Amino acid sequence: MAQKKPVTKGRTGLYPGTFDPITLGHIDIIRRAARIVDHLVIGVANNPGKGPLFTTKKRVALVQREVDMMARDGIRNISVLPFDTLLMHFAHDLGASVIVRGLRAASDFEYEIQMAAMNYRMNPDIETVFLTATEGTQFISSRFVKEIARLGGDIRPFVSPAIAKLMKDSFKKSGPRKKIQPEVRD
Repeated sequence: MAQKKPVTKGRTGLYPGTFDPITLGHIDIIRRAARIVDHLVIGVANNPGKGPLFTTKKRVALVQREVDMMARDGIRNISVLPFDTLLMHFAHDLGASVIVRGLRAASDFEYEIQMAAMNYRMNPDIETVFLTATEGTQFISSRFVKEIARLGGDIRPFVSPAIAKLMKDSFKKSGPRKKIQPEVRD
């Protein structure tokens, strides 16, 4: 995928991910990251190894829809681009000086710190900044959202209304699911 380098002044940050689908946790990190850089690029990774539900093109469009909603709230320093290269090559091509990563729990930290160290070894001019998930988004993951949607559960508390409808429609083809009855104990 050929990338166009955004024309920006100041500090460019890059928030990479597969965003399959974009969740309220991602949106929270995006909003907060947009406040600490002059321009934020949301890099939507083409990572077939993760078995994405949506194509890269579709995920870019979904993320762009959410970014357009943020622009209505006055957040206008965000752009969305796909990438299929090494993250540090993409960051360098963009002129990014900051990689933004979200941390939900301590279990994320070990993986993220290893990745940050490897990225630093490849390019010490690009810093990794960690933003911790806010209280209401710490448990949200795209993997869990997909699983809940696949099994007919309600994902509205975890994604925007547009994403919830799209996912419901995507999984509707698999047929109705039985309602879960709470276990009764004596």
